[in-house]
Amino acid sequence: MQERQAHRQAETAAWQRLQQQELTKLHSAQHHLWFNVAAYLAISVIEFYLAIVGHSQTLRADALNNLAGIVSAALLLIGIFIARDIDDDDLMGRPLPEDLQQNGQRLQLTRFHYETVFTLITGIVMIAIAASVIFGGIKSLMNPQSQEVPRPITLVGAAIAMVIMLVVWWLNRRAGRKLQNAALTAAAQDSLSDALTSLGTLVAIAGALLFQLEWLDGVASIIVGLFILAAGVKIFRESSLNLADYFDPQAEAQFRQVIEGFDQVRRVEDLKAHYSGNVVTLDVIIAVDAQMQVKDSYRLGETIEAQMRRQFGIVDTDVMVVPA
Repeated sequence: MQERQAHRQAETAAWQRLQQQELTKLHSAQHHLWFNVAAYLAISVIEFYLAIVGHSQTLRADALNNLAGIVSAALLLIGIFIARDIDDDDLMGRPLPEDLQQNGQRLQLTRFHYETVFTLITGIVMIAIAASVIFGGIKSLMNPQSQEVPRPITLVGAAIAMVIMLVVWWLNRRAGRKLQNAALTAAAQDSLSDALTSLGTLVAIAGALLFQLEWLDGVASIIVGLFILAAGVKIFRESSLNLADYFDPQAEAQFRQVIEGFDQVRRVEDLKAHYSGNVVTLDVIIAVDAQMQVKDSYRLGETIEAQMRRQFGIVDTDVMVVPA
């Protein structure tokens, strides 16, 4: 009994350390996303103004794309805020369990899901803006009277946007890898896509000015819209798979191989890994000698959990033991 109590205390302490590490990462991610908001806001204002002054449909599309970046970063900030709000006395207006000591870990894992939820919404917003940009470009091509060659000043807006977005992408990618944060990884993908679309905008405007092609501006805006659409679909796909409890089968096969390497484990009956935001949990059923004592099977489960945490960073492994 004392051994079990001591283990539970040690496990609680380990979870609190892991939780604090994850919350610290989320706090750092928030700072990066606020920088994203400031960068996107500056670019959007500059591009919208120059698109109006310079009569460029492509630059306007790029400005809308960067406006989507503001919305995306804001949604991710909301998701991270909910995930970090461990002192709240409710969860989205719903009451919390009275015994937080027992349910605290499960509750925090639930909170971490909100980061993924808002990442998913980000993908949906990007898809909607892409549809608007593509529709605007098609509408422009179908109405030749509205087409005109953009003015040279619009090149400045596209160049500024491209440089700033490359800086934002580099910072997001570096922070996303360091913190292993899905929100920053999504932001990095978004900002790289934005940098490429700004480059495409720059080339399209330069081509329209050089060859005096009025229709090129509309075509380029459609291409920009397709870039936005591709990035939005990718983010939506990855987030929806995460929320649908999909996990890479190859990674699960690695987990299975390590667990089957324990001498006392006859075989792994079932194994399922789960994402809760950026953290991974694991449920596994193992078959052992039917004569194994309960205490020994309990210790085996704790040994497996410790190994999975050390080797793969899995925050919680729930081991169920059945007779072989």
